[in-house]
Amino acid sequence: MGSSMEPRRAAEIMLSWLGLDLVSCAKLQTLWAGYGHIYAIQARTAHEHGRGGTPRPRASREEPEEGMFHLVLKIISPPARHGDEGHLRKMLSYEVEQFFYDQVAPTLGDDVAVAACLASTRRMRERAAADGLADLTATIMTDLRLEFPVAGGRRAVLTPRQVHASLAWLAKFHGISWGSLPGALDTFLLPPLEEAQRRQRRGGRSGGSLWLNGGYTYLATRRSEYASLAKDEGSEWSAAFCTPARGSSGSVAEQVAGFLTPSGRPYETYIHGDVKSENLFSTAAGDRVAFFDFQYAGLGLGVCDLAKLFTCAVPLDMLTGTASAMPDELPMDYGERTLLEQYREILLGRRPEGNRLEYAWDDFCRHWEAALVDWCRFQASWGFWGNSEWLQARVRSILKDQDWRDWLLRQA
Repeated sequence: MGSSMEPRRAAEIMLSWLGLDLVSCAKLQTLWAGYGHIYAIQARTAHEHGRGGTPRPRASREEPEEGMFHLVLKIISPPARHGDEGHLRKMLSYEVEQFFYDQVAPTLGDDVAVAACLASTRRMRERAAADGLADLTATIMTDLRLEFPVAGGRRAVLTPRQVHASLAWLAKFHGISWGSLPGALDTFLLPPLEEAQRRQRRGGRSGGSLWLNGGYTYLATRRSEYASLAKDEGSEWSAAFCTPARGSSGSVAEQVAGFLTPSGRPYETYIHGDVKSENLFSTAAGDRVAFFDFQYAGLGLGVCDLAKLFTCAVPLDMLTGTASAMPDELPMDYGERTLLEQYREILLGRRPEGNRLEYAWDDFCRHWEAALVDWCRFQASWGFWGNSEWLQARVRSILKDQDWRDWLLRQA
């Protein structure tokens, strides 16, 4: 059936929907935990035009040969696992990604560079079923590398120019998406186990959407790691994050998670959910970037994307002005503030017409601090990497700030 079909044959069938013939199909990479593969495919205009009048993609201005198309095929072929939360999260994430490319990406305009989806088994469900692809999750997209040839490395640090370009991309993406958010939250996907139960009640039906809570590190889906951290007497973060906070029955981690949970507030937007160097391409000059891998796109605060970016991909001296030893506690430094101000200025400049949200600096900073605490909680329970000393120093400073703690308590 679909998931066991040879990639080349799947590519031939899907390209035929576009009036294209397959020229070559080469594997680029295996997806995380062996859940599928990504292929580079070349195609050319078929002798007979696409069936049913389906429009063919236009060749990019970077195409070296007229009539030849350089595309990417992503095929999901999961291992035989069933029921556990991690497996459900991954499978739902590929549904989310297809929905993003089909429904959200076309609304972003030319100012936010993303791959264009040309064909998917979701969008062309009837044709997929007729051609034997009913059980396949597959997407054909334009190849970003033609315009953005520099790939970000795994756990790599970006150049300063790439950092500024990444901030601009994220600010534009977050700001523009304010104009396309649906009014009802019940259209979004719940955390994996809850979503599975909801679908069971509905007879397996789902209209498809993004995650209600973007990202994959939020506390509702990381309770087992959180429980392990709570028992870890050797970690300073066990007491800091997991013990009940003064004046509340919940811990700081639980209070922060509650605040960050989307509820339809005006400053919530779509977020990428997995911002890191290996999920972007840049131009040779590094002045523009394009992100990909939208499996964890959903609602959230844009600063949650920034927390991961700053920790995992920004040079330390851009945050602190130095690469020297980190103090135990660190308030916001000039470099960090400058990057945040750049992001916020672009974000507010991309508000849709009629959106008067001010997003005052003080509110923005509180949200940023909450995002850092939440991201540190995940790293403390999963394993630290990136600018982890900076992150921990920043969070120690935040947790020591009684004004911040009082603010957090009021949010409940």
